[in-house]
Amino acid sequence: MSINFYFEDIEEFQLDQPKTIEWIKNSIRKEGKNTSEISFIFCSDDYLLDINRQYLDHDYYTDIITFDYVEGDDVSGDVFISIDRVRENAETFQVGFQNELNRIIIHGVLHLLGYKDKEADEKKIMTGKEDYYLGDY
Repeated sequence: MSINFYFEDIEEFQLDQPKTIEWIKNSIRKEGKNTSEISFIFCSDDYLLDINRQYLDHDYYTDIITFDYVEGDDVSGDVFISIDRVRENAETFQVGFQNELNRIIIHGVLHLLGYKDKEADEKKIMTGKEDYYLGDY
């Protein structure tokens, strides 16, 4: 059971990995699940656009793509996060970079836990869960 962080097509930035790992594991535990193998790949807009085109047949920028490999209660997957989008979102929403990064990280974790955000009611639940777990960081 491990959580790993990778940097693709961007400069590596400061991340409190031990604190972030513990926060993610605690969040998963609170949902009654187990942490298995999760990789967070921080990347550029263009890198994530290529992933979006290649695997999802979508031709647009996004802040996150989550590949779910969950089996039963064992949470695993690959979470790709565009740091360009995180920086832009932080400016748009007038929050700090770390706060927005944490929101996107937990958003990916929530997807791995089975939460969706396509419909308005799903988005409301997702945002509530994000806010709840952000309070634990």
